[in-house]
Amino acid sequence: MLKFQYSSLINAPVEVVWQFHERQDILDILTPPWQPVKVIRREGGLGVGAITEFRLSLGFIPVRWIAEHIECEPNRIFVDEQVEGPMKSWLHRHQFTPENGQTRLTDAIEYELPGGWIVEFLLGWWVDSRLKEMFRYRHEVTKKECE
Repeated sequence: MLKFQYSSLINAPVEVVWQFHERQDILDILTPPWQPVKVIRREGGLGVGAITEFRLSLGFIPVRWIAEHIECEPNRIFVDEQVEGPMKSWLHRHQFTPENGQTRLTDAIEYELPGGWIVEFLLGWWVDSRLKEMFRYRHEVTKKECE
């Protein structure tokens, strides 16, 4: 199992950052323009049972990715888990922590690549670098929109 974490301090109260994430168009806003990802559907907001479906392009191969929210505590955390997609497993925690009137936004992901430890050893660094690039963008957009 591989782990990834990205955290930043947003100069806005937790409620503001949470409300930003509740926007219906949030995934369109937070998806980096260079990524070959299309949001197909988003149902249920941030609550437990919410579903998001994406289409990724891996080269010329379209890949369907469906995630379901399995935990939600407003203004604190929501968690999504891959139901169908390119990973063997994927669990993503979105954490919102008050810190001196600001918000510590943390994205923590535990995932497994298909193919076992050999594939993780060979490609884990590459996936980690793509995640870092994506979450740096997402946090910059969040700061811009919320501060």
